[in-house]
Parts: sequence; structure tokens; C-alpha cells
Amino acid sequence: MAERKINVIDEIKKASRSVTTGIEEKDIEHWVEIYIMGKAYKVPAALTIMQAMEYAGYRFVRGCGCRAGFCGACSTVYRKKGEYRLQTAMACQTRVEDGMFLVQIPFSPAEKPSYDLGREKPEPSVFLKYFPEIARCVSCNTCTKACPQDLEVMDYIQAALRGDFRAVADGSFDCIQCGLCAIRCPAEIVHYHVAQLGRRMYGKYLNPLEKNAEQRVKEIEEGRFKEEMDRLLKATDEELERIYAEREREPD
Repeated sequence: MAERKINVIDEIKKASRSVTTGIEEKDIEHWVEIYIMGKAYKVPAALTIMQAMEYAGYRFVRGCGCRAGFCGACSTVYRKKGEYRLQTAMACQTRVEDGMFLVQIPFSPAEKPSYDLGREKPEPSVFLKYFPEIARCVSCNTCTKACPQDLEVMDYIQAALRGDFRAVADGSFDCIQCGLCAIRCPAEIVHYHVAQLGRRMYGKYLNPLEKNAEQRVKEIEEGRFKEEMDRLLKATDEELERIYAEREREPD
């Protein structure tokens, strides 16, 4: 039997219909009770944390971001009834569970040092120069446990201490800079800023130049795509939709 291909947009619409259509309670099969800022709310079980908060009447004016798990703006901490452990998640990607106590984090300040990559060398000391707090890492792994991307955060901080720029870059590549690792760290390390420095240094000094990218930059500078770009900039919405629908696709 062939597997049914899931349309992600349809699934999101289905989960959001109680919010977007004002569906009546009798038409919702499963409910859960959650707590937002200490107040209990009964919400449909299919919703994400973000959708559930909107269903409960909260309006997001900040901290909602892309709603697709890429920007890291909707970082959330919560506990479950009867459990001591504090858990972390992205509100747009995590479905509500019965007995959740939710707390949104509208802003989590993190100091970021200023540096000029052109004046630095890819040496291990550069990490300690700008982030001396990484030397206080006690390897508790709390940062890794907090990461909604399931990154081995502690491992790339240890790699930074060793001066392994490639390991830092590879280990943090999928970081969305939500800040949950830094919020939980007892050593007050801002892991995602450390990782960003590592990726930048690796990209500037250590990563081999990609020949195809060099060729494409040369083509852009020579104006090869200017005519096509001008056509797109002048196109109507209908023309852009048609061009997108008729674009050349890579095979599945």
C-alpha cells in the first residue's frame, strides 16, 4: 500500500481551524487543559503552543517570528503538572499536552562582543579572547538538553576550547539562535554567539573556496542574469505565480 504524502500546509490549516474558523466546541473531539501565566485554559489538543495561546485569546505582537521553526523567536519554557523538570521548546513546533504550565520569553538579552574578522587569525585563542566564560564550562550538558534542534551544544563549546573551528561550525550549523541554551547555562555562556564566531572564522579562513560559487559570482558581476532579474522585477503577481509554477524542478 502506497504511503500517503502529507501536505504540510493542509496539516497546519487543519490544526488551526478552531482558531481561524471559530469552530464550535461540540465539533472538537479532543481537549487538553493548559496553564498560561498561571491561568487555566481548555484548548483543542491538536494545536501547537502558539496556536493554543492564540485560541485562549492572547495576541502576539512580538516573539512569533516565522511560525515555521526556523527563526528561533518563539522560545518557550514549561513544566508539566506533577513534574519538577523545566523543559524548553519552540512554541510554533510543539503541540500542547494536558497539564502544561507555559511561560513565554519575550526577550532574553545576551551580550555580543564586537570584533573585526579581518583583524583576527584562526587561532584557538580567539574564542577565549571574546568569550572567556567558555573556560567555566562544567560539562553539565544542560545546554544540549535545552536545544530544540537537538544539537550537541556542549560538544561544540568543548571544540571551541580546543580551537577546532570546523567542529564548531559543523556542530552548530543548524542553530536558530533561540537562546534557550544560554538561558539554562550555569556558566553564563552565550553558546550561539560563540558558534557564530566559529562559523565566521571557519568560512573566512579555513573552508576551501567553492569553485561553482566563484563562477556564479563572476557571472553575476558580468551581468549574465541582469535581463532576467529586470523581467522579474517588472512582472505582475500573476506573472510571478505562473513563472514559479513553470520553474524547472529537480527530480524527487
